[in-house]
Amino acid sequence: MLPELTPEEVDHALDGVAEEALAEAGIRQPPIDAIVLAETLGMTVALDNRQRGRARCARLGGRADAATRPVILLRDDPRPERRHWAVAHEIGEHLAWRVFARLGVDPREAPPTGREGVANQLAGRLLLPRAWFCADGRAGDWDLVELKQRYATASHELIARRMLEIPPPVIVTLFDQGRITWRCGNQPGRAGPPSPDERACWQVAHAENRPDRRQRGAVSIQAWPIHEPSWRREILRTTVPAWEETA
Repeated sequence: MLPELTPEEVDHALDGVAEEALAEAGIRQPPIDAIVLAETLGMTVALDNRQRGRARCARLGGRADAATRPVILLRDDPRPERRHWAVAHEIGEHLAWRVFARLGVDPREAPPTGREGVANQLAGRLLLPRAWFCADGRAGDWDLVELKQRYATASHELIARRMLEIPPPVIVTLFDQGRITWRCGNQPGRAGPPSPDERACWQVAHAENRPDRRQRGAVSIQAWPIHEPSWRREILRTTVPAWEETA
């Protein structure tokens, strides 16, 4: 956001605003219904299938002397996770000023992409609050299927990406139609290509449509198939003892 801010400071501010918003809405456990959250925070959600994007925020006033009420105009989507993400993102836009205030940053001094980045980060934290997500992930050994059942309004991919924001050192890999489309770790440096064990674990999920797990020393690999009739996606989570061992 700004060079003088540490990642820890930014994370603390984002988590604090997300927790504050959920507390204000009286939401005490997952899954988080983003539409209910928006309306409880004083925002109206209305369908608008004419727009090109998934959602946008507008202000519609009543009487001339009445305060305008923020309205999230939402395009319908067959995937509920996309609708919840779109609404959560607009809530993030609406609450971004709170993050800047906690950081003591004038929004006008932030980079042009700063507000959008804050909205994206807040959206993930609203649907997957850190404290709850950490506790549930560790209790269930970060099983993606279990986490998806508990956090039903978040997509499998969002849950997997959110794992990168929580210790320990991990690498998350997405395979689509048999090829890697995204691979990233939560430590500095490059993750490197998948190991033979990762490939073998992925192959089971891909070919047999079932989760698989491998352990070699301190390295743990989990693979989950997210298969649909016309699309095959697999997600891998690799826990490593030290980042340099994956290079």
